[in-house]
Amino acid sequence: MSSNTSGLSPTVDQLYREHQSWLHSWLSRRVGCRDNASDLAQDVFVRLLRSEMPVTLLNPRAYLGRIARGLMIDQYRRRALEQAYLESIAHLGEGEAPSEEERLQLLDTLEALDCLLDRLKPRVRQAFLLAQLDGLTCLQIAEQLGVSRATVERDLAKALHACYRFSHEQD
Repeated sequence: MSSNTSGLSPTVDQLYREHQSWLHSWLSRRVGCRDNASDLAQDVFVRLLRSEMPVTLLNPRAYLGRIARGLMIDQYRRRALEQAYLESIAHLGEGEAPSEEERLQLLDTLEALDCLLDRLKPRVRQAFLLAQLDGLTCLQIAEQLGVSRATVERDLAKALHACYRFSHEQD
């Protein structure tokens, strides 16, 4: 295990030296691809370099595993978005399909929107999606969710405000 007995947070370099091999093996078993595991393991340590690690790190492997699980979930969501995107443009003619640059830009935007929606409270997200995707009115949403129309209006306002902030972050 770790040679750090001071109770202080080990350095990223120390964590890498002591746990990179374990993390790579752990990820390989979960994702079934050594190359993908290598990329994810690298992303874990890049994330550590960009963040502030806790002052104490009693179980480095649990900490690294938690970061890796989050990255695996992000990767899974990204792939699901890419698949949905590909299915949505499959019926387009060759000249109608977006360019590679536009495709990457659209996927990045979809991923960011997915993260934005994921941060909303479940009822707010559900009300927003019912309004935007299903075209339901506030009264219909209220009936479906079992809440008042005023609650739906507040929820939609919260969701729209989050979208507004998102659009200004993208500028």
